[in-house]
Amino acid sequence: MATWQALVSLIIFISVFVLLITEWLHFTVAAFLGALLLIVTNIMTMPEAISYIGKSHGTLGLFFGVMVMVRSFQPTKIFDYLAAQMVIFAKGRGDRLLLGIVAITTPICAVLPNATTVMLLAPLIPPMAQDIGVDFVPLLILMVFVANSAGLLTIVGDPATYIVGDAINMSFLDYLLKLSLGGAIAIGVIVAMLPFLFRKIWNKKLETLDQLPHPKVEHPRTLIVGAVITAFVLVFFAIGEALPIPISPATIALLGAALSLMLAHHSKIDSVKNILQDVDWSTLIFFMCVFVLIGSLEKTGVIASMSGIIAVVLGKNIASASIILLFFIGLISSVIPNIPLVVAMVPLLKQYVVNVGLASSSILASDFTGQFPIEVLPLFYAMMYGATLGGNGTLVGASANIVAAGVAEQYGKRISFKTFLRYGIPVMILQLCAAAVYITFRFLIF
Repeated sequence: MATWQALVSLIIFISVFVLLITEWLHFTVAAFLGALLLIVTNIMTMPEAISYIGKSHGTLGLFFGVMVMVRSFQPTKIFDYLAAQMVIFAKGRGDRLLLGIVAITTPICAVLPNATTVMLLAPLIPPMAQDIGVDFVPLLILMVFVANSAGLLTIVGDPATYIVGDAINMSFLDYLLKLSLGGAIAIGVIVAMLPFLFRKIWNKKLETLDQLPHPKVEHPRTLIVGAVITAFVLVFFAIGEALPIPISPATIALLGAALSLMLAHHSKIDSVKNILQDVDWSTLIFFMCVFVLIGSLEKTGVIASMSGIIAVVLGKNIASASIILLFFIGLISSVIPNIPLVVAMVPLLKQYVVNVGLASSSILASDFTGQFPIEVLPLFYAMMYGATLGGNGTLVGASANIVAAGVAEQYGKRISFKTFLRYGIPVMILQLCAAAVYITFRFLIF
């Protein structure tokens, strides 16, 4: 591809993220304008842009489906009720509230994608924070940190982890035995930082719980049917792709959304029009545009050119290469959503290990089902940890972050890039350091 097109693509990409960092434009507007500039300059044709969005249909379908499901059940007041119960459980203590968020989010994120978990749980945070008298923005940020980190507990907990694991033919059980402990360590880092990172909330005391509102669940029969739909979705999230005829999580989420809309319509708790109007279209459009921006870098050869840089930087020493790659991917993932990042980086890393003579060219085949040489696996493990934990660094680092920002806006507040950065950078650095220690001792020494 012509050099000028690669240069323009890179300039547009960088400019979009400068706008995000400086907050001169709303994140959706910035990404939208960047994607349109690529089309206007003919770097990307409209069909090509749509095709890159289409390649990410699974992510977008999953997000849309869960958004519709969550919105469909809002009239039952179940989220307000659960928020009140969490406040009661905390007994007015901020430390218990923070630990409760960690305890609730962690197991769910072990089996559901982190962005999905944030979609389900984030609506609980603002009313709960208002009841206890604290700012809900730090609580949403904490939930995002936990969701992103807990995604490392299983191979299906984070889309980026699944993409890398699938690329190296890693089984669910193999992941549990080798990598889950690293995810638990990442959660431990967050827990250890709670008293310092969220000091004001940690020390919060509230003794007037009797005066707090205690909302009741409405439309209980509808809610029971909704619970059955939700259980159906969760079960098939876990087993859908293992069925004789595989069903993707996106398909399951969309089916759940359709059933939820039908339930809301026939029970008359809300109209389909109102539900669809309240879907977070801003977040969905942002992701579409980001996939177009990443697609332009792939089409023009910018991403492919990085393979040569990787070979020079990493060399042939797997031990040092793994640690370098961990921090390298972590830093990049803090500004580039990790899903498109790992999609682009997996083939580059495969090509790298072939080029330096660490693996045969057979691993490059799309239908390769064999085992990778054990000595190169730490590189892919480092990519998993780096891509997932790096997402905690900035507001645009992971899909869950953007989802949380959308929820905050729906409740009248905005999670600014600078606000997230203040919390995210120390968390990301400490987690990457902890992951480096784990990889070194688990895979490189012993």
